[in-house]
Amino acid sequence: MSEEQNKKVFESVIYEGYSKGNVDVLNKAFAPNFIEHQVDIVPPTAEGVRRSIASLRGAFPDMKLTIEEIIASGDKTWARITARGTHQGPFLGIPPTGKSIVVTVMDLCRFENGKIAEHRGVADRLSIMAQIGALPRLPQG
Repeated sequence: MSEEQNKKVFESVIYEGYSKGNVDVLNKAFAPNFIEHQVDIVPPTAEGVRRSIASLRGAFPDMKLTIEEIIASGDKTWARITARGTHQGPFLGIPPTGKSIVVTVMDLCRFENGKIAEHRGVADRLSIMAQIGALPRLPQG
């Protein structure tokens, strides 16, 4: 598969899966042996990603992700993403606050035969916690 096709598969996971909650897109996008390396997604499988999407959309039902940059080279695709949403359900044990969040996400996927075989990601969960008021404010100065 081409690098451009890999980008399109990745984009479908972000825009259909995460932004719209259509987890069925993972059936087409993920290889049968898919491995998730993001430590907070359990189990480290496509099922874990489905659960993560459901949990995030439960906490931030209006969540929308925007791919700011995407680069593909060989079997790897990298992306910098901005996620936006409103805290309307529990998130990591924090009750809904109604506060809006904007967070940066970095993703790296490895492809096999046009499907995502591995994913590594970093979502700035600390920033989310700060934005919803779950962390003490640092002194300004």
